[in-house]
Amino acid sequence: MSSEENTAITPVSENANASQAQEAGGQASQLPPAQNPPAAQHSFWSILKGIILRAVIIYFITSFFRRPQTPTQNTQSNSSMPTKTSQNLFQNGTIMDLYVYLSEEQKPSFKENSLIWFQPNLIYGDWYGGPNGDGIYTLEIKIDTTENMQRNSSIWLHTCVVRHGKSPASRIKKRLAWHDGICKSKRMNKYKKLRYQRTHNLLTGETAASAEDIKKAEESPLEIVSHWHPNMTINIIDDHTAWVQGHVPPPLDEFVEFDHASGDYLPILYINDYWNLMREYYPINETVKSLPIHLTFQPLSLFRWQLYTAQAMRSRWTSVFGQDLMEESDEDQDYMKEALLETSPILLGLTFVVSIVHSVFEFLAFKNDIQFWNNRKSLEGLSVRSVFFNVFQSIVVLLYVLDNDTNMVVRISVFVGLLIEIWKIHKVMNVEINREEKILGIIPKIRLTDKGSYADSSTKQFDTMAFKYLSWVLFPLLGCYAVYSLLYLEHKGWYSWVLSMLYGFLLTFGFIMMTPQLFINYKMKSVAHLPWRMLSYKFLNTFIDDIFAFVIKMPTMYRLGCFRDDIVFFIYLYQRWIYRVDPKRMNEFGTSGEIETQRSVTNGAVSIPSEKAIEEKKKD
Repeated sequence: MSSEENTAITPVSENANASQAQEAGGQASQLPPAQNPPAAQHSFWSILKGIILRAVIIYFITSFFRRPQTPTQNTQSNSSMPTKTSQNLFQNGTIMDLYVYLSEEQKPSFKENSLIWFQPNLIYGDWYGGPNGDGIYTLEIKIDTTENMQRNSSIWLHTCVVRHGKSPASRIKKRLAWHDGICKSKRMNKYKKLRYQRTHNLLTGETAASAEDIKKAEESPLEIVSHWHPNMTINIIDDHTAWVQGHVPPPLDEFVEFDHASGDYLPILYINDYWNLMREYYPINETVKSLPIHLTFQPLSLFRWQLYTAQAMRSRWTSVFGQDLMEESDEDQDYMKEALLETSPILLGLTFVVSIVHSVFEFLAFKNDIQFWNNRKSLEGLSVRSVFFNVFQSIVVLLYVLDNDTNMVVRISVFVGLLIEIWKIHKVMNVEINREEKILGIIPKIRLTDKGSYADSSTKQFDTMAFKYLSWVLFPLLGCYAVYSLLYLEHKGWYSWVLSMLYGFLLTFGFIMMTPQLFINYKMKSVAHLPWRMLSYKFLNTFIDDIFAFVIKMPTMYRLGCFRDDIVFFIYLYQRWIYRVDPKRMNEFGTSGEIETQRSVTNGAVSIPSEKAIEEKKKD
């Protein structure tokens, strides 16, 4: 960009407010992607786990400050490592001037025509200055957009804090930090990825997408567009820590800059846009003629600054491990910020503790589920068909997330879940691999047969009967949902329609697949064959979800899903209550009280436990 292309500045009155952003957003011609297939409801606890991850990062950051900043003793006399403790060059009461420039160049030029804010006579460490006596100074203006801004050019905010009477232009050449002040630069606009999919109604061929969106989907399904938010906060950190050069922990070392002459550090300037919600950003295009700017200058404590820098470290991890692996949706980011802003501290702390308990229960349920199937010797009372249906359900979910834009973490977790369900097959069926007979001459033929404990008992009959009754309800619902999806929703093609239809159906009516096991329990008048530890942990998690469904903002469908699962769990509990202990009944390990008695006789035990003793033991 040439030096002649500068930003035109148009001041507005002091009583301008945030509605300017809404007006500008109305001027902006939105570039929405075509309608995407229905996405999965984000679990409330998955968002909380993101908060826990942030808390862990913050803990490690703050742990550095618990260590005293003492010089490191170096026995080598020729070492050039500085070990001198330093102090802030700007002591409390230092008079400062604030300069804020706006340009399209990343390197500041400090030209007069790019200066948008000059605030003189600021006092370092003053928490009671400003018009309202809260240490806050604000500026609201509008700038005219240039042709480059409308074509995805970067918009940089250059902020300088200098001693009173000094100018940023007098800085040492090629340096943004010198003993008279410090400058920081930050890009105000953000680049968002807009994904376009050419979807249409498979019957009529019509689509709700505009002709421009259809053209972009044909040319390139991914577009990077510059987005704007008017708010930006300039924080001056009220800090007098005796930092040691070379010993400042990351990522704070990026912001603490030392003066080479004196060895002391300059005031810490932090440009903060953390509380800007991602959904409030709007695209900058040819229809946007002006952009509002709302700047805030205020002091910030050292502890709060640590929290913000911890968030910056997490963003750096995202770039290191890959955007696809650590990508977090805009909705998740906004949800977490709103939870921090709108939720009371007591409820937020309680939620933090309960979310940890929730995660522990999830792990224990997973562990006991694997342990149950690994130690299971008898299939009496268990629905084998449900295992195969779970495999089918996991395959549908995996194909769906592969067909849509999801991050790598979700894909890996779904794939691992599918492997576990496939692993269960050899626990409920006899798997025989015939290497002599091959499919297409390559793949060995696999033969599945029922295990004796399943085929020789009445469980197979009850299982078949339960799925027959279930199909009378399931298939009509599936047909109705398929017709609705075909008539009223748009899809990329027939393959995407099948996956979206099956996934949406399983998401809505998948809970009824737990009913065959209820039917088998009813027919056998027993629940001893169930993995009660795993079910107990899941029930506790569902109960926690129920409590927070009333006090935490979450999707309505997720709330209904919590209460929907409760019905099935309460039926399980009712069956456990009405079907009393029977020594002849098989338990979850494939044994009964009578079998244990026979084993005691075979092993030469002195006494044979009575039936009453067996019942008391099973109650324990």
